[in-house]
Amino acid sequence: MSDPTPRSNEADPVADSPTLTDRVLERVRVAAAAVDRRANATRPRAARRRPAPHDPLAASVTRTPEQIRTLRSLRHVFSDLGDSYRAYLRSTGAPVSPDVRDSAYRFRRELDLTSLVAVAAGLDELHILTW
Repeated sequence: MSDPTPRSNEADPVADSPTLTDRVLERVRVAAAAVDRRANATRPRAARRRPAPHDPLAASVTRTPEQIRTLRSLRHVFSDLGDSYRAYLRSTGAPVSPDVRDSAYRFRRELDLTSLVAVAAGLDELHILTW
């Protein structure tokens, strides 16, 4: 007969599973590495569209390179989430979730990790996230 009391050296699967914030942070870290690889590329990527004209008073002038890198990483993850959500909508025919739409608007307005986690939470409730 087995002993029903948990042993102290056994891992608790709930305690070991990363939170949604941790999972989003990991995705942002991976995206940051991709941004760094693109920035350090020896050969530029083929242009798919014309780049926006450089505005000397643009935000890139007032932000540090680290802030720009973080924003690009957040936008990259947001774009990936959007791709997943659009694929979900196409395959299921479900209407757009007001919660996801509102959190996406909030992310576009605030551009921070907290609002990105809110977008991911809306998708996680729909069981869209694969990570």
